[in-house]
Amino acid sequence: MSTVLILADFSGDQITKTTAELATAGARIGAVTAVVIAPAGKGAAWAEQVKEGPVTSVVVVESADFVSAGVPAVADALAHVVKEKSPAALLIASHAFGKEVAARVAVLCDSGIITDAVDVAADASATQLVFGGSTTVHSQVSHGIPVITVRPNSIEADLAAASPAIENVTVVISDAAKKAKISSSQPPVKGGRPELTEANIVVSGGRGTDGNFAPVEAFADLLGAAVGASRAATDAGWYPHSHQVGQTGKTVSPQLYVACGISGAIQHRAGMQTSKTIVVVNKDPEAPLFDIADFGVVGDLFNVLPQATAAVAAKKG
Repeated sequence: MSTVLILADFSGDQITKTTAELATAGARIGAVTAVVIAPAGKGAAWAEQVKEGPVTSVVVVESADFVSAGVPAVADALAHVVKEKSPAALLIASHAFGKEVAARVAVLCDSGIITDAVDVAADASATQLVFGGSTTVHSQVSHGIPVITVRPNSIEADLAAASPAIENVTVVISDAAKKAKISSSQPPVKGGRPELTEANIVVSGGRGTDGNFAPVEAFADLLGAAVGASRAATDAGWYPHSHQVGQTGKTVSPQLYVACGISGAIQHRAGMQTSKTIVVVNKDPEAPLFDIADFGVVGDLFNVLPQATAAVAAKKG
């Protein structure tokens, strides 16, 4: 049986559910080996967190260079594992870090790359949404080991318990990967809400909020949701750019996406239209986002959201 490598995805010191999603996609192709790239001294603790999804084994690589040299060192180590294991494919989470690592690994391994896939088939072909999500494309790497980045939340994860065998691998990071040094870094400040790209529910606000995101945040908090924003809202300084959903922001695929006061320009649609269920609240009945909505409410969000919040709170008891 062929082997598929996935790069275990971590946020800080905690594994993300995207790892199980990658494993689920990889299991369609072959036996899944998760690669844990960890700072020195953290490999064992990180590897123990790989306990969900169809993962048969874990390869752990530790190095202090991952902190001091960053992405080039991570890519160098991962390329070493890829060359050693000769997998049928390598799957990586499709966020900024993952796509940069994937691109470097593809170059180092002389392989083709597919980015931002929303599905992966048993033959390692990938499904992508291109041209702002208006066209579906099925792609396959024709040279080398396929390197595929998979959009978080796009694949329903198999969360069955896993007890993979753990293998520690020693890798010497090349001098070329250590030419640049990270002198200082600061982790992102996290609030109490879920990470935007991993959240099962996202409530977003746009130009219609007039800069007042209080109703959006109240509804999101009641649902345990992440808060997003349109480009118009972030450009106006109403909400941080780190929360922007769209082609030039973050791409999300939650189970439920609630768009409040967002007209639905193609730039925004490209970042959220793979959401499983889309609810739109807008006082303009001609807003383009209604075209892809599963449910729509024509009304002022400042009237609709408080009523929705109260109704959900009453249901929760």
